[in-house]
Amino acid sequence: MDDATARTAIAEVLGSIAPEIDLASLDPAAPLRAQIDLDSVDFLNFIVGLHDRCQVEIPETDYQKLATLDRITAYLVAHTQQ
Repeated sequence: MDDATARTAIAEVLGSIAPEIDLASLDPAAPLRAQIDLDSVDFLNFIVGLHDRCQVEIPETDYQKLATLDRITAYLVAHTQQ
């Protein structure tokens, strides 16, 4: 998976959880949850959605690594290349 494919997957999953989100207006280096006010249940649904969409295992110990769009993208790229 490359960056563009990862960003598309992220946008699709976020769109299913919070369709009002304009991904283009988000700062990719800022904490995602704070920018779009994701509560813990929505964040967990987002993680599950990424797992389902990208077929990548995301252990709970890695959740803190998924704080920003940039970090989520890098994580997906790295873990789908294995």
